[in-house]
Amino acid sequence: MKPTSVRDIMATKLLTFTPETKVVAAIKALVDRKFSGAPVVDERGDLVGILSEMDCMETVVQNLYYGETGGDVKDFMSTNVTTVNPEMGIVDLAQMLQEKHFRRLPVVENGKLIGQVSRRDVLKAIQ
Repeated sequence: MKPTSVRDIMATKLLTFTPETKVVAAIKALVDRKFSGAPVVDERGDLVGILSEMDCMETVVQNLYYGETGGDVKDFMSTNVTTVNPEMGIVDLAQMLQEKHFRRLPVVENGKLIGQVSRRDVLKAIQ
């Protein structure tokens, strides 16, 4: 049977951070795992933000320009996060990824992060 929904193709073993994670540790984890970003969740597992490579670049600016280093993920993460429902169809997901130029999107159910889905996941599903 071919996958038809986000739930069928999403990744569930994710790199995540908490708002209190030190941003330098988060950058190291992203670089070591070759990820361009990761979801940020609170102690209840609710999605509260995304930390992307672009967000991390702000730490470089602060370090080089202001002489400051570090801070917490909450100081740099994006909080206006687009998410998808696990029941969304793959065709709708593909259109959304294409139109919005997202690489990946968090999958949220009842406010909780349950996975992440990427352009590559869609391409694998249609092979």
